Amino acid sequence: MSGSADREYTLGDYRAPLGDIGFILNHVSGIADFDFWDREFSGEILQHAAKFVEGVIAPKEPVLDTQSPRMEDGRVKVSSLLKEIAVQYAEDGWFGLNVPEEFGGQDQPDILSNAVLEMICGASLNAGMLTSCPPAALKLLVGEGSEEQKARYVPGLVSGEYASTIVLSEAQAGSDLRLIRTTAKPDGNGDWTLEGGKVFCSNADHDITPNILHCILARTEGAAEGTRGLSLFLCPAVLPDGTRNNIQVTRFEDKMGIHATPTCVVNFDAAWAEMVGEPGEGLRRMFTMMNAMRLDVAVQGIGLCQIALQRGSAYAAERLQGRSLGKEANGDTVTINHHGDIKRMLQTMEAFALGGRTMVYRTAVELEKSQTSPLAAIMLPVCKVFVSDAANEAAHMAIQIHGGYGFCKEYQVEQIARDARITRIFEGANGLHATNVAVSLQKPAGQAAAEAFTADIEAALEAYVAETGRNALQQPLDDWLRASEAVENMSDPGMVAYDYMRLTGLTAFAAAWARIDAAAANAAYPARIKKIAAFVRDYMTPETEFLANRICGYG
Repeated sequence: MSGSADREYTLGDYRAPLGDIGFILNHVSGIADFDFWDREFSGEILQHAAKFVEGVIAPKEPVLDTQSPRMEDGRVKVSSLLKEIAVQYAEDGWFGLNVPEEFGGQDQPDILSNAVLEMICGASLNAGMLTSCPPAALKLLVGEGSEEQKARYVPGLVSGEYASTIVLSEAQAGSDLRLIRTTAKPDGNGDWTLEGGKVFCSNADHDITPNILHCILARTEGAAEGTRGLSLFLCPAVLPDGTRNNIQVTRFEDKMGIHATPTCVVNFDAAWAEMVGEPGEGLRRMFTMMNAMRLDVAVQGIGLCQIALQRGSAYAAERLQGRSLGKEANGDTVTINHHGDIKRMLQTMEAFALGGRTMVYRTAVELEKSQTSPLAAIMLPVCKVFVSDAANEAAHMAIQIHGGYGFCKEYQVEQIARDARITRIFEGANGLHATNVAVSLQKPAGQAAAEAFTADIEAALEAYVAETGRNALQQPLDDWLRASEAVENMSDPGMVAYDYMRLTGLTAFAAAWARIDAAAANAAYPARIKKIAAFVRDYMTPETEFLANRICGYG
């Protein structure tokens, strides 16, 4: 994969950073340590994906942002452009990329699907929202479904006959799944009927696919209170006999961003469903899908950081304004990428894109080793929070670089901010993840995750031979360790939970950049990597000391 295009940013459409993606995949992520990894074949797949993303998806995005869904005769209709993307994506076989061959897939590692999704989301979060749900449902079915359920649904999800949703939230139960009231009753034939309403259901109805598979948490009669009483159900929009299930979309939301995708309020009125596993196993089995989708949100964040960087860099390279303050200054008007404040923002966005990519890809590799990895248990929420926060920060930096033009739709950066904002909310609000990580330190599983995290940072230290780099990474680790001790001893760490999550994310980010820096010789532009690594080391990671002081001072 050539890296030359990574540095030739142009205004407008997204360009896939294949050089950067290949560098992180092959030299930093750890996937190359697996015997099944085929670097050449993977590169070919990513080139095909980039061609599809750049040629089919990216040109449609400006129009997609203006085409909201509509209701016709009780059904949701979406943009014909979104439908074109989804149909071609399915026809080209992308839904089966990481599905086992026995189910008609290509049996590629999940990290390759992450890289493809990153490109899609950089070009269009609307398209990313649509294409990320079926792979998560496939992960759930292959890992948790019965043989009959796999045979019934997997081929349709791979072919594109089925779309899918994850249906959790209710009006009174957002992040707190203990409050779910949707009920399931036996139908007398070995299956179930569902009663209740769900909100914020992405892609819960549309005219793209003949069928939609809803993956739902509901409570059986007489079940225990709280999450222990939840069971997992599969509920198709169209029943095997061709009739429609008793599912009704009562409205879809008029949203701040991701305008082309429907986010629906859905009622289930004695809707037929079948259970996955046994009663009370719902949350445990659903975590397979939830974890996949949380990592997908972090992947979305990488794509958003990348497009913010591309548009900000392209504009800054052309916009003449002011005189340089550097030693080379001669009084002439310069492009704004010569100004220190603009350089700071561009380097931050570049650091976010490469560092976030490394954090997410390495977590995907950890999940290849084990879906119950203690390191993955902490890195999944850390990646989701840190990278989604970074995407929002990068979006606002891109707007600031554009000045007044950034506030106007023509330059396509205000949309990045509108679309990015949801990544801090869905698949678990960032504050909830932060609180859970902080509270988990007082439990055995959380302690195991913290120990795995410490070992991973120490491994990065060992790999980072440059003395300045070692010192810079040792400091965040020391800050994180003393803050962790303080949080562990707090009766209520909620007030500092987000600071602790930020500190954890920055420590992981510093370790990611230690690994990137150590592998710089393998990059297309080693000097560029070294420059950004020094910026991260000297400018970004010193924040860990401030955060640790605030956490320990509060405690």
